[in-house]
Amino acid sequence: MERSFHMLLFRAFHARRSYLGPSLKELGFGSGQPKLVDYLDRRGPCRQRELSDYFEVDPAAVSRMLSSLEKRGYVVRRVDGARRRRDLVEVTPAGREAVARWRLRSQEAEDVMLRGFTEEERARFAQYLARAYENFRAERGGDRPCTS
Repeated sequence: MERSFHMLLFRAFHARRSYLGPSLKELGFGSGQPKLVDYLDRRGPCRQRELSDYFEVDPAAVSRMLSSLEKRGYVVRRVDGARRRRDLVEVTPAGREAVARWRLRSQEAEDVMLRGFTEEERARFAQYLARAYENFRAERGGDRPCTS
């Protein structure tokens, strides 16, 4: 069995992506887009920069993803009344419906991935992943704590 964390993480990531890939297409999402709609649904309207910062993704890539989501009717951009020059991004009812279905599929994938794990093991696994993420953030000089 493979023992390198690098390869284990890669294989788990790839297996999850393969498992959820058909759902992406079925729901009209492109790669990386469900997380944006999920964030907007949970947190409410925000600026594109907030999405870019939170997910640590290039602002131009976020802009492209949002443009695609906007064409599908999953998000809208509107002018922030307080700062007329900045757009706020907001999830639409169609986006809420799509992300609700995505969450169900993601929960199914999580259930498959963690089959046979006890609740304690699941909690420890989540803690380990969060700590690994924090280690990378600290190494890069990141200043935002993990919120997951």
